[in-house]
Amino acid sequence: MTLIIHKFGGTSVKDAERIAAVAEILTQVEHRPVVVVSAMSGVTNQLIAGARAAAEGRDTVYREIKAGLLTRHLGAVDALLTQSRERLEVGGFVEDRLHELERLYRSIAVLGEVTVRGLDAVSSFGEQLSSHILAAALRERDARAEAISATEAIVTDDTFGAARPLMAATRTRLLARVKPLVERGVIPVITGYIGATETGVTTTFGRGGSDFTAAIVAAGLDADEMWIWSDVDGILTADPNIVPQARTLPELSYSEAADLAYYGADVLHPKTVVPVVAAGIPLRLRNSFNPQHPGTLVVQAPHADRERLPAIISTNGLTLVAVGSRDDTWNLALTARALQCLSAASVDVPMFSQSFSEHMLNLVLHEQDQAHALKVLQAEFDRARIDNFTFGVKEKVATVSIVGAPGWNTKGIVSHAFAALGELGTRVIAVAQAATEHNVSFCIPEDQMADTVRFLHRDLGLGGE
Repeated sequence: MTLIIHKFGGTSVKDAERIAAVAEILTQVEHRPVVVVSAMSGVTNQLIAGARAAAEGRDTVYREIKAGLLTRHLGAVDALLTQSRERLEVGGFVEDRLHELERLYRSIAVLGEVTVRGLDAVSSFGEQLSSHILAAALRERDARAEAISATEAIVTDDTFGAARPLMAATRTRLLARVKPLVERGVIPVITGYIGATETGVTTTFGRGGSDFTAAIVAAGLDADEMWIWSDVDGILTADPNIVPQARTLPELSYSEAADLAYYGADVLHPKTVVPVVAAGIPLRLRNSFNPQHPGTLVVQAPHADRERLPAIISTNGLTLVAVGSRDDTWNLALTARALQCLSAASVDVPMFSQSFSEHMLNLVLHEQDQAHALKVLQAEFDRARIDNFTFGVKEKVATVSIVGAPGWNTKGIVSHAFAALGELGTRVIAVAQAATEHNVSFCIPEDQMADTVRFLHRDLGLGGE
């Protein structure tokens, strides 16, 4: 029988209603499913915020975060599970894990700092909770299901915050731990995002790493296909919340999907395609809110007569931070130092630009990372005794990327995009372009993002008014 790996993202399991919908999808399939699940939407960010608050001695904040997570997850348990024994067992598991989280927060508060290894331990809790709740919801529907921590099945190196899988060891464990369940008709529900070193220390794959987990599982179990479920109908020509007329791209090659993921497509993590490409496993992106839609199929060799369209990838919730010197002493070594210190603190930098004429580095950061980034930069440059160092928040920004394909038109994506933004009057803060005419990214003011995306969608001939 066909074996398909199903990965459900945070919006697909954000509450009891959505978890019930996922359970319904899984009980209706006519193949053998293996499930990889993310944390409920927003939970990982809350866990990380709690760790940073603990390190800064803000005890009330991390306790409130823990209490909120407890209420949210127990609410889902009570709504989903009617059998008293199951409800008590899963509810007890949730309480035990979150009490353990609070103990970990207290340890961080005593140390006064949170390491990347500590962040991995903290941020792993969300998937542990959601996997147990989803497995119980499946059992409530008379399906046989078992929650499995990926720390039992996925072996990684010790690059905390951005771990790499050790595929040979992982395959051995998957075949020993997961395959027998599948053969007995049990649905394994595996935690996404996390793994463990050979000595059992918890690691994570970084932001969006649940996709990567699913791809590792697919390759390790020789799956026939891998399906990623989110809240949109596959990969679209633009965000449907901004452009309701956005069209689904029905079929893509692995390399095209990788480009879209690299430029920030929310439905696909950049590292995901590597294991499935190596194993030749087809990848399908589907909508758990609209499960009848076929979504986007990603394969090695798409049909030659398929329609090939560019896609517009947009990201908001970003902030622009300037780091520099008050004189002309800013140099590449200081740029490297700033970026390295942010990397060590697990701060994601989606885009940056270097201006030696202005003696500064402009960093595009996620808003939730802003305060932490400024703190670690201040500490790093104080430690280095760089007296003329200056930094500050400039404005809220967004990024817009246009990802095309060779031969789409004679004008080329990059020149077309610049002309369109000039016609609209969009203020371009920074540009990132690979050595190709097919892809380009712009950093623009956040309040201009929606109009820019809609204008580009029309100007590129993708439809919409």
